[in-house]
Amino acid sequence: MRRAIFPLLVGVLASSVYACAAGNNVPTGSTTTTGASGSGGSGGPGSSGSTGGTKPDPEDDGGIVVADATTEEAPIEPDAACSAVAEEAVATALPVDIIWIVDNSSSMQPAIAQIKQGLNAFAGLIESKSLDYQVIMLSLRNEQSPVVIAGSNRYPVCIPPPLAGDASCGDGARFFQSSIDIRSTQPLEQFLGTLGQTPGYTASDTRGGPPWAQHLRPLASKTVVIVTDDNARLSVTDFETFVGGKNPFNSTMLPPGILDPSWNGLFKDYLFSGIYGYGSNTDPSVKCSFPDLTQPASSGPTYTTLVQKTGGVRAKLCEGATAWQPFFDAVAQAVIASAKLSCELAIPPPKTGTLDPAKVNVAIQSNGAQVYLPGVDDAAACGTGAGWYYDNPANPTKVTLCPSSCETAQASVGPGKPGHIQVLFGCTTVAQ
Repeated sequence: MRRAIFPLLVGVLASSVYACAAGNNVPTGSTTTTGASGSGGSGGPGSSGSTGGTKPDPEDDGGIVVADATTEEAPIEPDAACSAVAEEAVATALPVDIIWIVDNSSSMQPAIAQIKQGLNAFAGLIESKSLDYQVIMLSLRNEQSPVVIAGSNRYPVCIPPPLAGDASCGDGARFFQSSIDIRSTQPLEQFLGTLGQTPGYTASDTRGGPPWAQHLRPLASKTVVIVTDDNARLSVTDFETFVGGKNPFNSTMLPPGILDPSWNGLFKDYLFSGIYGYGSNTDPSVKCSFPDLTQPASSGPTYTTLVQKTGGVRAKLCEGATAWQPFFDAVAQAVIASAKLSCELAIPPPKTGTLDPAKVNVAIQSNGAQVYLPGVDDAAACGTGAGWYYDNPANPTKVTLCPSSCETAQASVGPGKPGHIQVLFGCTTVAQ
């Protein structure tokens, strides 16, 4: 069956008039516009696309053809011509959760001072992008510093307002701290143990702290940030995929790793960033050196693996105060870039006329190119191909992009990105 033709997007304004016509022949100087990958068909959704006089096989009825905006030729089939008005759909980002793990060892006093000084500005940078963010701090909390625990000096983290809720470093609307005495080689164990509240990691345990998993939002992207001068003894593999059970290093118990299916994808596509003791961009075993030529306890090779594996950012702890502002900025930018797009979009009201559900099309616009998406019946009809569907076909208020098209949109639409999602009114919906 020959598909209806998509409307030609001729402008980048929020409301523009489009011309469309049905047909399969491509006039001289025309452009073949493609959809997102996954549906197949020459020049249709799933093809790689081509420009500048490309002609699809006349036997291939999957092609979707639009005339070049520069041509003055008449529509191919004037009797099938239609006009459409495009409105920009408001694309919003899903929430972001940022989890800081800060080593409370006495050697970390300078770094903790930098966190106290800079975390509010860090949060402000993320907030400036209109992101729904939340900061979770895993570190000992106390207004006094140092504090003596089991005969040793420990250096707590006390964040001031406005991120904190009060002058006593209390929790705030976008800030929660689980007071955990983070040991120099045990941050990953304590992260997992307190996340799962397993034996040995509850608030009454020396290695534990109050529950914090309830603050993690299922749809939020996750960023984990480590601040330490040592290395984790727990391996990357166990941090991510441990089956759960006895801690390999002591008598405590650990839950499954963060990528285990039992967490229901809570940490899917997480980022791991850190400021720690590495000293070489090519050799993970090399430590950095402080200005006085002393060195941290470890180069943190486990953290290097996690940063590189997840695409996070890092900074050298030995560079002191000069490293912190660039590090805060880099982590904030990585958080912003990792924010996932909500692919459920409210239908913008057409500026002229009324909504006809049978005459709506959806396009992703980026860098002067448009990817047109076919309509499908519902989520089950998406499969692996491109598309979109209504929340209520009889009386729609929202469109939802299929997973494949949602991933396409993620690359170009959202905070700090140039792309747009257009809802086009007036031409018959192109079906998958």
